[in-house]
Amino acid sequence: MNSGRTLLPDLRAAGLSPRKGLGQHYLTDKNILAGIVQAADLPEESVVIEVGPGPGTLTAELAAVSGHLIAVELDDRLAPMLADLYADVPHVHIVHGDALALSPEQLLIQSGCLPPYFVVANLPYYITSPLLRHFLEAGTAPIRMVVTIQLDVAQRIVARPPRMSLLAVAVQAYALPSIVRRLAAGAFTPPPKVTSAVLKLDVLEDAQVAVEERDQFFRVVRAGFGQKRKILRNSLASGLSISPARSEAALLASALSPKQRAQELDIPQWLDLMRALQVEMTDED
Repeated sequence: MNSGRTLLPDLRAAGLSPRKGLGQHYLTDKNILAGIVQAADLPEESVVIEVGPGPGTLTAELAAVSGHLIAVELDDRLAPMLADLYADVPHVHIVHGDALALSPEQLLIQSGCLPPYFVVANLPYYITSPLLRHFLEAGTAPIRMVVTIQLDVAQRIVARPPRMSLLAVAVQAYALPSIVRRLAAGAFTPPPKVTSAVLKLDVLEDAQVAVEERDQFFRVVRAGFGQKRKILRNSLASGLSISPARSEAALLASALSPKQRAQELDIPQWLDLMRALQVEMTDED
């Protein structure tokens, strides 16, 4: 690990303020920053990807303990500033780009790093869902993700039946989620209008949904959650363009009641239902 220096750009001197359009709320509480790094439980010489470093408050903490740090910043004002700041720190790689447009493999190769890797970030809240899936569904998924997101989104992610959501299924198919702590708005500059949380995702060595079943699985899950107030018999029929009778047959074949609702199913039950519906939809075509 690296002893590192605490390197932070002087945004006020540079006349830079957070951009609302990029969802920039900078985490500035030193104790919370240290807690995030501690929650990541990084081994020696670990490779870390940070998304949206902003002014580098978390970057400085991660640089002190990681073997290689890849910080991906979209803001064309901050990325060059961070690159200059860390120009003589060889284990820190500042990438100016969109994390959603760059695969983890590209980031690792571009920075001369190899997996395994970790993701630790104070995420721009508007990209939370696609960013989590971007990494969890990657060909090379991280070992662990520790991210700051909105509390209500974190609560949806960790929910269990009968309070599941499409997002909970999408994350729990690949990882075990837990909320590390809540964060008050005052921990950020500028303060967001919501309460935040630090979410930890311990990525499963073997995902619950195989790559070859992924498209079909999420087709069925999206159909189930497409009309939340409807029972699964009807929402599946509508979302998959099959008859209610065939939808009911698939539910019964999966040991499920046609009157159950999407939020009541866990991932193994969705898998059973998908496989039954695969047959039913094939027969229907």
